[in-house]
Amino acid sequence: MMMKPGFGIGDSGFGSEQRPARASRGVSASALTIPESRIPIPRFSAGFTLLEVMLATMLLALLLAGTYGAIRTAVRSMHSGEAAIDRTNRLRVAEEFMRRQVSRIMPLAFGRDQSTNTNFVFEGKGDLMRFVAPMPGYLSKGGPYVQTLAFAGNRHGGKQLLFTDAMLNGFDLDKKETDTQPSILLDQIQDGRFEYRTLDENGQLTDWSDQWDDPGVTPVMVRIEVSMLPEARVEFPTMEIPLLLDVGAMRRMVPPGQSMLGGAMQNGARAIQGGK
Repeated sequence: MMMKPGFGIGDSGFGSEQRPARASRGVSASALTIPESRIPIPRFSAGFTLLEVMLATMLLALLLAGTYGAIRTAVRSMHSGEAAIDRTNRLRVAEEFMRRQVSRIMPLAFGRDQSTNTNFVFEGKGDLMRFVAPMPGYLSKGGPYVQTLAFAGNRHGGKQLLFTDAMLNGFDLDKKETDTQPSILLDQIQDGRFEYRTLDENGQLTDWSDQWDDPGVTPVMVRIEVSMLPEARVEFPTMEIPLLLDVGAMRRMVPPGQSMLGGAMQNGARAIQGGK
């Protein structure tokens, strides 16, 4: 078959000339191709210098250090507040316990002096006080208890207020040993003492004394003075406790025709008025 001169593959629509023709249906070929002259070619890549990274790291470290210091201060303040609340609660519980026990002293003998034939109803010194009183229900096994409050030194140079108890039934004053260990009511004490008050022959309150000379009777009032060490960060108030039932102190002062219990109650009311 003879071909016309000048007719070839290019003229037939095949080959390289066909793609531009197909692209012309929608988008032109010039729109599909991006000229190389329009693509920006940076001369160098943008980034942080070593100095900028070091400054940012330093600022971050300072920020973290400040945040840690603030958190540590807040935690320390929280612990300090909790410790202060705990000290105050312990002081309040010890004060309420001693007030309850001392005010309920009973004129029951816990010992006897064979030489003088005297019953020991109350023993009082500057650093020790022993008496008979009922225990709270959650600590009692029934019946009255011989209870002792005493100031004793500790290994740190201060003092402690110790409490011991034993059932009156079977108590031996000569042994003075109990099955229970002493309970620490107060710690970090600088100084402390017990003082006692009674009525004179005229029915007037006497001065406070840290020695109780008549163990056969009970006092009218008991005062507990405690000074705490500075590191305790708490103050103990002076306690003046009138006895609700001071039959022993009224034994020799009951007028004729009046019962001992009535005289004791009248004496207790008089002691409360005199202590105000």
